[in-house]
Amino acid sequence: MDRSVPLVEIWRGELLESLHRGHAVVCDGRGDIVASWGDPETVIYPRSSAKMIQGLPLLSSGAADRYGLNTEQLALACASHNGAAIHTDRVSAWLDQLGLGESDFRCGPQEPADIPARNGLILAGEEPCQIHNNCSGKHCGFLTLAQYMGAGPEYVEIDHPVQQAALAAFEETTGESSPGYGIDGCSAPNFATSLHGLARSMAWFATASARSDQQSQGAVRLVEAMMKHPDLVAGEGRACTSLMRAMGGKVAIKTGAEAVFIAILPEQQLGVALKITDGATRASECAIAAILVGLGVLDADHPATRSYLNAPILNRRGIDTGVIRATEALTHGF
Repeated sequence: MDRSVPLVEIWRGELLESLHRGHAVVCDGRGDIVASWGDPETVIYPRSSAKMIQGLPLLSSGAADRYGLNTEQLALACASHNGAAIHTDRVSAWLDQLGLGESDFRCGPQEPADIPARNGLILAGEEPCQIHNNCSGKHCGFLTLAQYMGAGPEYVEIDHPVQQAALAAFEETTGESSPGYGIDGCSAPNFATSLHGLARSMAWFATASARSDQQSQGAVRLVEAMMKHPDLVAGEGRACTSLMRAMGGKVAIKTGAEAVFIAILPEQQLGVALKITDGATRASECAIAAILVGLGVLDADHPATRSYLNAPILNRRGIDTGVIRATEALTHGF
């Protein structure tokens, strides 16, 4: 049974034109739910919102220190980047550091979302390659771990030591046994979890500084890298980048395909996970902004916030035709 609830509205004139339903959970450091909408036990694929979990073995294994990875590389390991030069130049340098090349990736080529990078390829008569893939930073992390382990080249296979390490980290931080996996757009396994489990994992990251084990300290480094380099986590014009900037480097957020979004709030020791059931990114961006405003970490009047929450819908002549906003249930649910 679908227990989703209305979370985001699209108004045009006086008419509610569209309605996006979904689920959202806020967890504290104990993994307990402090606020929720819809069904917290809904099972989802976290998609790219879980990249920091997939990156944990890179640090807990000692591989990141063995290769001297810096905070930019750790941020890229958690990124769904635009394929701009600031992303691809760093990915290329990381591959060089490993003594590897683009052909060692298993993520597939992707046209960059960054317009100057895309136009540059067109003008040069070149095709996009795997370095342009929005997940190439994560795959650099996978390759680093595989090389450190002395494991084989097919690092996206489910039985590969890299993916088994990712599964172990996933189940430890969510506090759940994953019921299965699907293959993500970048060819890596994506492990299913309940929305509560995903929020619990984000709260685990948010409280990691209070623990001394190597896994937790790795989590601290990943979150700090994301907050320090929001431009590398996504890119210009992206909600992850603009909203993290608006919060002054105090909160890490990450989108995932099919309208998943997470947030890690270290100062509040909270984790957030949400899923819009119809997969609309415009709705997940609006919903995460509303939750962050409700939790007191994002200014409702900040220009970045207003790009996603209570944002005017302009037509091609720049005329204000409507608004995208959170439902009262979402904005008054704290």
